[in-house]
Amino acid sequence: MLDAHSLPGVSTPEATPSAASENFPVALRLLPVRHRRVLLAVYDVARHIDQLGDAAPGDRVRALREFRIDLQRVRDHLTPRSRVLIELAPYASEFDLPLRAFDDLIDANLMDQDVTRYADLDALLDYCALSAHPIGRLVLAVFGQATPRRIAWSDSVCAALQILEHCQDVVEDHRAGRVYLPQDQLYAAGLTDTTMLLPEGQAALRSVVLAQVATCREMLSAGRELVGGLRGWGRAAVAGYVAGGLATADALERAGGDVTGAHTIRPRRIDLLRHGIRLLLTSGRH
Repeated sequence: MLDAHSLPGVSTPEATPSAASENFPVALRLLPVRHRRVLLAVYDVARHIDQLGDAAPGDRVRALREFRIDLQRVRDHLTPRSRVLIELAPYASEFDLPLRAFDDLIDANLMDQDVTRYADLDALLDYCALSAHPIGRLVLAVFGQATPRRIAWSDSVCAALQILEHCQDVVEDHRAGRVYLPQDQLYAAGLTDTTMLLPEGQAALRSVVLAQVATCREMLSAGRELVGGLRGWGRAAVAGYVAGGLATADALERAGGDVTGAHTIRPRRIDLLRHGIRLLLTSGRH
């Protein structure tokens, strides 16, 4: 995902409070300050790891490995060098955060340095286990509501959110040399990496995108179970995430799967509200 302190040999600036707030989910601004602060700290670390993997000058593998060493300082109750980890450290113990989740995010970004294509959906889901599952697990830990069953539901939801984001960012990712749409589905549609964005390939590309959206809707169905299994502010926050995924699926379907336009497809606020309210009202407690 996205100051003064830098890791050895790395000059990439870390996320500033304003940068973090820019993409901070609107619904989470309604949470109590205690939860909001720790979630911001978690998101800042996740964004910084992504920034190291996507835009760090020089050796990005080295940058990510050095950040992992700094993360170990948090585990060892030592003062880390990175500002985002300094801000995270007090919450790590207070909320018993699963720091392994950040290691997984680092591993996902290390994978991005070498792996730019995924043979099929299973391979993509293996990647999502590193790049997406950790965020949901951290959120559940923040609210003290992580159980094996809830984690399984959360993993399904977070993987769907990741794949939907890939659908939104097809053009941007392609420019960066990455293709997250499953290769077997592209080939079955008569597309290759070099033809998928050409005008004559647009109809086929739209069909592949819509197939991903349909898969994500099935995965997001776990969101109803997840929301129903949560209580308090955790229930409200997670309902917001699930609603965001459903609204994004709506937007992609409304666009007919056309993700090559000038503007990135975004969910409508009315759809976010509609899905969020429905989840909170109809997801039974269990």
